[in-house]
Amino acid sequence: MWQKAKNKFTFDLLNPFKAVNITYNNQREGDCNMAAQQNYTPELTATIIEQYQAGTDVADIAASIDKSIRSVRSKLVREGVYVATPKAKSTREQGPTKKEILRDLEGTGFDVSGFEGATKDAIMRLIAMQSN
Repeated sequence: MWQKAKNKFTFDLLNPFKAVNITYNNQREGDCNMAAQQNYTPELTATIIEQYQAGTDVADIAASIDKSIRSVRSKLVREGVYVATPKAKSTREQGPTKKEILRDLEGTGFDVSGFEGATKDAIMRLIAMQSN
């Protein structure tokens, strides 16, 4: 059984005759009494931006200021200077796809049921063996 007072929850835990009181702090995030610690001073931010624009790697900057790479990258993004490195594109072999090869093999009268899970190289070896 739960009862809620202003800043207190009262509930019965296994024993209905013994009530346990729990008090919680009713503060919101912005109502904190302590001053927030600043992660990056304006001077440190300027240094980071200067090093990044000079071509220094983010990992080296992070190591020099004793912060994580993710933290430094996030700060650079927030400041609007970080340019993401382009992702490597997958290199697809030019030529027929596995589906096209199976379709061609099926056109020769060969039963290809069960070969859908085979690799492209295995199917090419099968075609080479069949042509010999």
